Amino acid sequence: MTTPRSPFENPPEDRILAQDDLVMALWDAFPVSKGHVLIVVKRPVARLADLSAEEAERVWRWAQAMVRRLSYELDPKPDGFNLGLNDGPAAGQTIPHLHFHVIPRYDGDVEDPRGGIRWVVPDKANYWEAG
Repeated sequence: MTTPRSPFENPPEDRILAQDDLVMALWDAFPVSKGHVLIVVKRPVARLADLSAEEAERVWRWAQAMVRRLSYELDPKPDGFNLGLNDGPAAGQTIPHLHFHVIPRYDGDVEDPRGGIRWVVPDKANYWEAG
């Protein structure tokens, strides 16, 4: 049995926003909001702990650059961002190739955005009403 290739190995040119020798910024193929971008490490590693120090630093630098770029270029302008990654299958990772999500958020895009990424574990998300 052969290991499936990563969909990030040779992405279509129209999905690539920018790249350097270690990472690339891609439009997400299944965006959860307008402007959803992935920062993908070019080396096919699955987990955050497998990154070199330089790769880890570069992922964060590119995430910050994409927040700035999207804040400037998108219309309407994002009102906030969710940033993160799913590290391992137990955390919801479905593609075993490390990628970091930059998800623009807009006032009113959900009824109550409080808790943000905490909603990955719904029973723990609404801590402000837990007693």
